[in-house]
Amino acid sequence: MKDIVIIGGGPIGIACALECEKRKWNYVILEKGALTNSLYNYPKNMTFFSTSEKLEIDAIPFISKNPKPNRDEALEYYRRVATSNAIKIHLYESVEQLKKTNHYFTITTNKTTYQSKNVILATGFYDIPNDLGIPGENLPKVTHYYKEAHPYSMQDVIIVGASNSSVDAALEIWRKGGRVTMVVRGETIGERVKYWVRPDIINRIDEGSITAYFNSEVIEIKPSEVVIRTPDGTKTLPNDYVVALTGYKPNFDLLNQVGISLSDDAIKRPVYNENTMESNVEGLYLAGVICGGMETHKWFIENSRIHAKLIANHLEQTLG
Repeated sequence: MKDIVIIGGGPIGIACALECEKRKWNYVILEKGALTNSLYNYPKNMTFFSTSEKLEIDAIPFISKNPKPNRDEALEYYRRVATSNAIKIHLYESVEQLKKTNHYFTITTNKTTYQSKNVILATGFYDIPNDLGIPGENLPKVTHYYKEAHPYSMQDVIIVGASNSSVDAALEIWRKGGRVTMVVRGETIGERVKYWVRPDIINRIDEGSITAYFNSEVIEIKPSEVVIRTPDGTKTLPNDYVVALTGYKPNFDLLNQVGISLSDDAIKRPVYNENTMESNVEGLYLAGVICGGMETHKWFIENSRIHAKLIANHLEQTLG
């Protein structure tokens, strides 16, 4: 029997583990992929919007070459924090079922079963992409993740979306020789795009280096073409690859399994106490991005790292 099972081995899950270590609680982190799996799946050349000190957990210094660290520096930092503190984590172990019976939780994974007095869900949202829901989305040339530009050199590439990830992908692929077209539902590039990148993409569109269709959407993907709906009518474009960076969502199935209540609106925000982070299910706590439901831009590392201490302070009342 564990005192705590932490589901999710990202920065916030690691922060929760550090609080458990201080109090000598019997805990384990279960992570479905690599350590900080979401960060690992970020584009290789990604630079954070936040400065390094805002990404620190448990006041452990994060030193980077520039004020805003890149992906590799973040991976190194959280890896060092995890290994130097000998946190207890099982990698590549995915949770398949989570339920509460009487006064404890049963957590079934792809490898074994655990029982725990408490559970912390720190699963983030990056593992489940928002589907386009159109014909051809399952073709091999379609991806919801972007890693690097090289495979798209000299190819006709459709980028769906106008978020930070979409803009970064469009610029990098264009600079590596790809023929880039952006298809954007809104009327302009997203306002949340990094302030030092937004002028770059707007200038590339204005000069014609990157084609952009605004107030438009992809309606069908074919082996060598893409059909889009625009204000000027339907257009069929030559295409080799579609990079559909349409956002991601939390694992609502896991929340529903264990009985966490969600708001009735499209946001599906889980119910929890903001002072303790305990959900409507006693003994089950939420930490990090998952607290926002579909509002995935509300919580970041810098403003949710405090969740670990809030949860630990509340658990001290029962675990000591």
